[in-house]
Amino acid sequence: METGVLTARKAVLIAVQRPDVDDAEFGESLAELRRLAKTLGLAIAGTCTQRRATFHAGTYLGSGKIEELTSLVAGATADTVLVDHEITPSQARNLEKATHAVVMDRTAVILEIFHRHARSRAARAQVEIVRLQYLAPRLRERAAGKDRQRGGIGGKGAGESTLELDRRKIRDRVAELTAELASLEQERWTQRARRRDLARVALVGYTNAGKSTLMRGLTGSEVYVADKLFATLDTTVRTLVPETHPRILVSDTVGFIKRLPHGLVASFKSTLAEALEASLLAHVVDASDPGFERQLEVTAEVLDEIGAGDVPRLLVFNKIDRVGDAAAPAALLARWPEAVVMSAKSASDVARLHAKLAAFFARDLVEAELRVPWDRQQLRGEIFAACEVIEERADTDGAVFRVRAHRDTIARLGGG
Repeated sequence: METGVLTARKAVLIAVQRPDVDDAEFGESLAELRRLAKTLGLAIAGTCTQRRATFHAGTYLGSGKIEELTSLVAGATADTVLVDHEITPSQARNLEKATHAVVMDRTAVILEIFHRHARSRAARAQVEIVRLQYLAPRLRERAAGKDRQRGGIGGKGAGESTLELDRRKIRDRVAELTAELASLEQERWTQRARRRDLARVALVGYTNAGKSTLMRGLTGSEVYVADKLFATLDTTVRTLVPETHPRILVSDTVGFIKRLPHGLVASFKSTLAEALEASLLAHVVDASDPGFERQLEVTAEVLDEIGAGDVPRLLVFNKIDRVGDAAAPAALLARWPEAVVMSAKSASDVARLHAKLAAFFARDLVEAELRVPWDRQQLRGEIFAACEVIEERADTDGAVFRVRAHRDTIARLGGG
């Protein structure tokens, strides 16, 4: 099924619980699907679940459950069925035939949300590539009974079938978007190169953990904030405020989710390059979510998958103001003593995290002297941006700066 603009307002959720999934994990996954549906603006009209060792090869659910699902969809006047797994094209087509409703599996739902929330050229291109790759193997099911031959020039020859033509269009469009992304990646590489000597912290974590709200608090920037899954798809980079010397850059990255389509992980590797190049990852966790421990595992797995598993990490338990248990902060710190427990809506908590970040980067600073000849005074701007200037004096040959900065920065600027 093509994931286009959705007009449905009511949906029924379906899920199969296999023996290797316990009740708690199954319940968390269904709750997550409900939140995904809410993000799409869908009201949940009902839920149909089944315990099975494997998914039914033809219809995902067993025949008895299909009858129950059909009645549920009809009785609730729902026109969408959301499946909490990735299903095959034929399973989707058979479910649509049985229910007369639009069927979207978990991957299609996530892709639709990404499609709606993508704002920059890079994010839109990345999402479209994955959506087209998702659609390509489903063309045969969509084109069943409609596979006519289109004649060639002057009607000579068999020409291409509708299916072949659509597949070629997808290949051409993916190639076009890939070339566009390569060009945009060169621009981003140039931007990152200009920031190479600046301390960088990347906010990472599960979707809707509060990273964007925290970004606002730490940088004072007006980044987009919404109580939705995947509200942020574009990496935003801002300076930590109040400003430190040297400056610290903070980047807000796309959130993770359980069973995030692999195509999206691969596609957003360039967006997540901020996480790869950061000196510190602030792993933001929603402390009020009952399933936060599984979310910790998912984020760790995705970071390993993109090659950021070895980057130093600071655990930040956010939304503590939503936790009813007064003993929760102490319990969290007992298990994770180096973590920060806070609320991004509390100015004092944000200031405490600010101090922790500044202290992390200050520990690697060394003092040195930089001599800048009078004919190279254009370096002054770089020195003040990348170093803490302790003293500045002049001699006959130029300006002399006593600075605190990272060793690599001092070496690049000609110090020793």
